Amino acid sequence: MIKVAVNGYGTIGKRVADAILKQPDMRLIGISKTTPNYEALIAYRKGINIYVPQQSFKKFEEAGIVPAGSVEELIKNADIVVDATPNGVGAQYKTIYRQFDRNAIFQGGEKADVADISFSALCNYNDAINKKYIRVVSCNTTALLRTICTMSKVSRVEKVRATIVRRAADPKEVKKGPINSLSPDPATIPSHHAKDVNSVIKNLDIITMAVVAPTTLMHMHFLDITLKDRVDKKDIIEVLSNTPRLVLISSKYDANSTAELMEIARDLRRDRNDIPEVMVFEDSIYVKDNEVMLMYAVHQESIVVPENIDAIRASMGLMSADESIKITNTSLGILKGYLI
Repeated sequence: MIKVAVNGYGTIGKRVADAILKQPDMRLIGISKTTPNYEALIAYRKGINIYVPQQSFKKFEEAGIVPAGSVEELIKNADIVVDATPNGVGAQYKTIYRQFDRNAIFQGGEKADVADISFSALCNYNDAINKKYIRVVSCNTTALLRTICTMSKVSRVEKVRATIVRRAADPKEVKKGPINSLSPDPATIPSHHAKDVNSVIKNLDIITMAVVAPTTLMHMHFLDITLKDRVDKKDIIEVLSNTPRLVLISSKYDANSTAELMEIARDLRRDRNDIPEVMVFEDSIYVKDNEVMLMYAVHQESIVVPENIDAIRASMGLMSADESIKITNTSLGILKGYLI
């Protein structure tokens, strides 16, 4: 059993922690929190060991949360740490991971040079085997890479042009905006997503643009891919429907918006209403010669969770890509084919 610590228990950290609890070859030894907020209390009530900064012990105890130890003890007791701290904080913690000679998984909010490799399970799992420090790319980049690497099964991908309409904030982030505006993110082209894709697929001709929209539910991507060979629409639908972690959304059942997709997740009683699969609108798929265009939705809160689980196994050198992805997909109930 791999002893896994989760450093940071916010939007991503708590989902990764729950995913670890479902793995047959992993044991969650604990999580870290810096403040005794509602997330810490719920984790404590669930029986998860909570480790806190040494100076915060009294504050947690006064809130009715008895710490299991310090953050340094958490790291020392683990085989590997999933760092889900806020953007930029993971790079600061790397010094401590090195001090205790612990492998670590970082998130996409960190710069690529924090790790030995940037990671997307469907693209470069085998390249990440036995790497001490792995960076799971961001939610948007994870979606782009999953889709691009799936398309490459049909024909070599030669060029990608993508527009990203991204959510302004996660649902719980009440102090962020915009409230009533569309804002370029950034106003320059390409956006940082292209560079991030290139951290995994070297030398790919990709240009991305992004805009922030006043929604908290999901991102939407508009993708234009040029392949080496001429393809048919049925080829694209076939590869998408046969690749786990991507699902098709049929127009037959009137699910044509991110709000309706979230309602589907609720009706399916998925944990936290999560949809970690890339959700491709089937009717959006357009093919002309060697050009493919499509639209898909990305649930930013959960899409990177299976990648973190696979990255743990890759870093520890436990098994091949196919083996790990199969276990992760089965344990987390990840689908292929049609969501609806």
